[in-house]
Order: sequence, then C-alpha cells, then structure tokens
Amino acid sequence: MGTLWGMRGSMGHGALKSQGAPWDGQCRHSPPPRGTAVPLCHGHCASTLLHAMGWGWGGGGGADTGSAEPPPPTAGQRSMAGFRVRPYRDEDYEAAREVFATAMSEYAPALCLHVLRQPWVLLVLGCAFCLLLASARSLLLPVLALTLLLALGRQVLGCAWRAYIERCLGDDLSDIRRAYMDGPGARFWVAEADGRVVGTVGVRPAGEAGLLALKRMAVRKDYRGRGIAAALGRAALDFARQQRGCRAVVLNTIMLQHEAKALYERLGFHRQRRFVLPTAYGRLANCTVTAYRYDLP
Repeated sequence: MGTLWGMRGSMGHGALKSQGAPWDGQCRHSPPPRGTAVPLCHGHCASTLLHAMGWGWGGGGGADTGSAEPPPPTAGQRSMAGFRVRPYRDEDYEAAREVFATAMSEYAPALCLHVLRQPWVLLVLGCAFCLLLASARSLLLPVLALTLLLALGRQVLGCAWRAYIERCLGDDLSDIRRAYMDGPGARFWVAEADGRVVGTVGVRPAGEAGLLALKRMAVRKDYRGRGIAAALGRAALDFARQQRGCRAVVLNTIMLQHEAKALYERLGFHRQRRFVLPTAYGRLANCTVTAYRYDLP
C-alpha cells in the first residue's frame, strides 16, 4: 500500500547531517516532467490495513518563488521548476506527517464506495429494504432505515481508515530520523515548494536481502500535476542504485490507488502479483493488494 493504520510524535530529534548523494539528471531550468502526483502510501500498508480496522492482519527554479534566481542544488538535493527534492531534515517532522495524513485521508470516500459495491453488501441492503417495505407497508420507513444504515456504515469505515492513518503515524513516521535516516539502506526525502514541504517518500530494507521497500509517498492536493511524485520516485530509485547488493525496489498498493499504479508503471515498476488479503474481512471487503517490483540492472 505500497504503506494506513501510541504515537511517539513528541520525541525529540537531534541535529541531522545530510546523507543524500547528488543527483545526475535534469537541469533545474528544464520544464518539470509531466506526471500525476497522487497521494500514495507504501511498504507495509497491506500488512496494517486490516489490522488497523481490527481485522488482525499483520514529481524553472527553486522553492522560493519570490527569488529571481533559485539557489543552486547542493549534494543530495535536486531543483526543478517550482519545486525541489531534498533529504529529510528534523525540522520537516510535523510537515511530513501532516502531508501524509492529509493525503491518505482522501481515500476514505473511495473506500466506502468500494465496500458498497460488493455484491454481498448490495444483497443485504436490498433484502433489508424489501423486508421493511413489506412489513411497514410504507415507503418512508424503508428509505429512512436504509439511509441510516448507509450513514452508519460510512462512519464505521471512516473510523477504521483514520485508525489506519494513526497507526502509520505511530509506526515509522513517529521517528522519521531513526526509521529512515540513521540506518543503512534507508532514506527519506521531501519535496519542497513555496517554502514548505509538499511531498514525501522513503525507502527502507524490505526484510529480504537485496530488496528495498518504497514507502510513504504523498503529495499535497494543490501541488499535484507538477511531476512531484515522479521526481520523488526517481530519487528513491537513484538511491537504491547506489546501495551495494541491492537487487530491486518493491512496494504494495491497494485497490483504491489507481493513479499510483499508473505512476509506478511509468517509472518502470512491473506487477509481480495480485492477491486478496487472506482474512475473512479481507475477502468480504475484497481488499486487493498489488505488489510491484523494480529490478535494478
């Protein structure tokens, strides 16, 4: 989910050295690549989505638009038209968490619609409506009851989605420096525009030797369509290429992330497998996970 679901947000963070390596590539005076930047979340989303629900399955210039000439990119930093991608710093902590939480919250309505479209849900709602209509001999009562039932279901799913987001904030995002900057084979980047953080992405070891997991990609809604998500993805892939022994970058997406899947395929990821979460609730809600892989040369 490619990674939503206690918090140590109040933990202090010390001074952080920039560990980024310089990027070779697009000049900062070139137009930004066209791509759809979308709210994404990766890594262990598939393993925490149902757990958080209580289901027990465990992309000319710099950021300062008021300056006539942007500052040149430094090591580990890439400038493009209107935004730049750079390594995470401790002062980005609250902004990075807020970008992730806000972007992921946009999936709540899509989740409700996805569940509502399941055949068994439509069957239950239809049977309930018919039974109420037959017993009440009035159309008003069944309509009101169905409306209340739908509203209740939306609230329950909304609460489950918020629990998933809180779980992520309490996991690796509770101490970004420790999770992504201090360990080998891990790094976190932010996209900066207009003097503020507008996007995030990170990579960490995936648990299998030679694999890195791409996680926590998110872009603010009002900054999408500028190629920010694509630039963040390329930063992660460039970092992976520099890691000795790294064979591939992997990620998971859920059934709601259609734009994310298109972005990854444009970046060169290929679908590895697709599966339904192996729990009763996962099968009932048809929670489908698509695993992607980018093989390094």
